[in-house]
Amino acid sequence: MLIITHGVIRLPKPPKPRSVAFFPYVRYFKPAGVPMAELEEEVLTVEEIEALRLKDLEGLDQDTCAEKMGISQSTFQRMLASARYKLVRGLVEGRAIRIGGGNYELAGDRLRCLGCGAEWEEGGVKADKEERETQTVSCPKCGRGPVAVVLGHASQPPVTPPWRRGYGPRWR
Repeated sequence: MLIITHGVIRLPKPPKPRSVAFFPYVRYFKPAGVPMAELEEEVLTVEEIEALRLKDLEGLDQDTCAEKMGISQSTFQRMLASARYKLVRGLVEGRAIRIGGGNYELAGDRLRCLGCGAEWEEGGVKADKEERETQTVSCPKCGRGPVAVVLGHASQPPVTPPWRRGYGPRWR
């Protein structure tokens, strides 16, 4: 959208990314027994899921949630209302719900030692994927590695369904 003031064309300021501390492992939900070709889709962004998690799951007030995400309280309220609308519409109308996209950055990395299984928070690692893979980090518990980057909650690690075990790469 262009803004023209006093004969000068100006572009609006691009939105800054929202800070997100949770990245969902499961990104697609659909009604059982209905083929995908017959379903309409509702898309929730990653920051909308973070808004739902902070407000409804963690039980925080809107000011605290907005502060954690680095946005204003009114922006948080709009995002939360949009997420709830999309979620309820998907459930009531039997639509598939897809989680993805948005304008976000991960607040920090949760790391897991592949040797002893210990997990800890590494605050604000902002390196790109290639740099992150070549960084040497040692476990604070056992002092060795290797270390894997884990997105999401340590208390809820992704579970590989029984029918997927042994077939292709494991989900992490």
